[in-house]
Amino acid sequence: MSLAVELADEGREADAGPWPRGVSRDPVLSIGQVVDDLRAEFPAITLSKVRFLEDKGLVSPARTGAGYRKYSRADVERLRYVLVQQRDSFTPLRVIGDQLRALDAGHEVAAARAARIVASEGRVVSASRESIPVRDLCDLTGVDVEKIEEYVRLGIIAADIGGYFPARTVQVVGLVVQLEAMGFDARQLRSVRNGVERVADIIDQTVSSQVSRTRSGDRERASALAGESGEVMAQLHREMLRVSLARLVGHAG
Repeated sequence: MSLAVELADEGREADAGPWPRGVSRDPVLSIGQVVDDLRAEFPAITLSKVRFLEDKGLVSPARTGAGYRKYSRADVERLRYVLVQQRDSFTPLRVIGDQLRALDAGHEVAAARAARIVASEGRVVSASRESIPVRDLCDLTGVDVEKIEEYVRLGIIAADIGGYFPARTVQVVGLVVQLEAMGFDARQLRSVRNGVERVADIIDQTVSSQVSRTRSGDRERASALAGESGEVMAQLHREMLRVSLARLVGHAG
């Protein structure tokens, strides 16, 4: 066999295998290390979400003799692709699976175009879709339907009459899951929702007393004022909570 043929065969072997190519496939990372690596970009990522994506066939980590998962850098990039598609365009997992199979086969996949709203700290807080069905909410959070129904019964989240949830519910569910993992009972979080509703009522009453909503320009100003007020209220809540927690720690000492 000529050198040229050997080099061509080596090139085809390098291009074979799942996407992404040219990234290390050495299984050296634990699932905890993978979550730590992704958390800076995806704060709501959890061990259960990574396992959920594995169950859906979107990533296939190696297993040690003892059965522990071991991930490669290629696995991490594959997970990052899934999470970006969910975050930026609310793409359902079944569609992402099709995209990954196309990439595995060597095809190019057009990037999804979606308008994004970015908070002051640079975090994506919403996308062009204003509401999503429960199936997509499960896909985006890694939470099963039974858990979503439990959160609805507890009054933590709520769907509209058609069964659709506000897009921001994705972030809400992710935070609730994190708190449950930290030992909090989801039933306790109903009081947080009640407090938020009271604050929203205060903002609505204040904005209504200052800005009329009869004309389109007035409605836009009212919306902007409500949004700005909400950000300040959230900062006030955070600082008051810090003061209260510091007081508790001081008493415990």
